[in-house]
Amino acid sequence: MQISDYLYHLTSKQAGIVQFLHDLIMENPTIEVKRRWNLPFYYRKSWICYFNILKNGNVEWAFTRGNELSNENQWLEARGRKQIYSVNFASVHDIELELAKITLQEALLLDEHVPYSVKKNTSD
Repeated sequence: MQISDYLYHLTSKQAGIVQFLHDLIMENPTIEVKRRWNLPFYYRKSWICYFNILKNGNVEWAFTRGNELSNENQWLEARGRKQIYSVNFASVHDIELELAKITLQEALLLDEHVPYSVKKNTSD
């Protein structure tokens, strides 16, 4: 997936946020972006994170294994979900760069060292 295909359908403010975070993520040469459910998903060994546009127009940066991250600073929110945790941005200025880097690094380390396993409901 070319990120430009996704950016084309966003407002300039949303595109700026996504482009900024995309560039941060892609500083790691082992990550690739794939289109899933018309959203950009970032993979290495398994899926790591994705972007979504919320109904209020904010950009959601979601981590697919957010429940496994330490989230010591409470930057990520579950928003009623069990596994995916995310943070929302209304503008590029809302992004706390250090927290973004720390969270991304932790997600990459998790992906590298702890195999992803799908938890299936085994009850009848």
